[in-house]
Amino acid sequence: MDRREFLTCSATGMAGLCLAGAPAAAMDLFGRKGRDRSYSVVILGDTHFDTEPADVYHSFYNEPVAWLNDVQRKEFARNGEMWRDRCPRLVKRAACLVDEDTRMVFQMGDLIQGDCGNGEVHRKMLDDVMNRFKTDFGGLPFVTVVGNHDIGGVDAKEVYHSYMPQRMSQELSEEITKTTFGFNIGPDAFIFIDFNDPDDAETERLLKETKGARHTFVVTHGPVFPYDGSSCRWFYHGGESQAETDARRYFRREFARRDAICLCGHTHYTEFADWRGDGGRITQMTMSSVWGKEKESRYKPDAESPEIYGTLRLKKKNQDGSPIKDETALFDEYRPGLQSFIHSRTAGCYKLVVDGKKVWIDFYAGDSTFLTKRFEIR
Repeated sequence: MDRREFLTCSATGMAGLCLAGAPAAAMDLFGRKGRDRSYSVVILGDTHFDTEPADVYHSFYNEPVAWLNDVQRKEFARNGEMWRDRCPRLVKRAACLVDEDTRMVFQMGDLIQGDCGNGEVHRKMLDDVMNRFKTDFGGLPFVTVVGNHDIGGVDAKEVYHSYMPQRMSQELSEEITKTTFGFNIGPDAFIFIDFNDPDDAETERLLKETKGARHTFVVTHGPVFPYDGSSCRWFYHGGESQAETDARRYFRREFARRDAICLCGHTHYTEFADWRGDGGRITQMTMSSVWGKEKESRYKPDAESPEIYGTLRLKKKNQDGSPIKDETALFDEYRPGLQSFIHSRTAGCYKLVVDGKKVWIDFYAGDSTFLTKRFEIR
């Protein structure tokens, strides 16, 4: 099947038609046939899988904090509505990006909404969406990184840490025991990091083990750079303590020395940032598949200038309505090194393409058949 056939497949038959070549791609996962110079990975951002009615997964939910209860119940309603139609359309579009060079499908965390109030229901929610996506993508390895919602709720963290490493072991055909883990595709290293509970020793080990990789991809739900939103501290080692600051700067330097490509989620933005500093380069792509409103399928950047970075949040408040904290000093630490910054509220699906030393990410807004924007990474 050629690319024209992929792009012209019908909405009703999209998954079946587009995945005709998926088993061959799965067999060639790690470049064992020598085709490791060029390959692709289809990517979904946050998905917040859920359904209607809310009682299917949230009948045990009982949040005593009034403002948080209100926020999360609104999220249940948002998720149920978007998973009624828009998100299935988006996933079918993503499935149509699979071709003979596609090795895997990645998901950037917040796979599910969570907040089930019961561990067994949380496990079912994880299992339901993993099985659904495996079907949608024709059995290709489906690899996810842990997000904050994935471990949110009663017994949720224990369930995720029990369920997902076993599931990732099946997807990758190798033993995964932690929520921070790594693997190679051909000469390229992929390091998946649990930003909720960073395992610095494991991350350090994975970096050393993959020294000399052609490209180093760091995959983490919370971005590596502070994001331009009210809760800007929700990023990798983003705490305010001196220990967190030291760890943040240390790993920023280690990533820069590897000219790391960071693939992230969490913010519900499509965002591109290219930064130089610490003796190297970090390029970060933040991705979202939370298609909450139809208008979020229309790509219109809020910012396309490094000077804007850190100022968009000034128009916002915290979720509980309180004023946001002044974090100018934090953003000033990063702004001078930014070579490029693009920020958009658009949701969609993405295709990472690696062709030798060249790397780019194609973005398709909503369920668009046509390429919305190409982000040149390397």
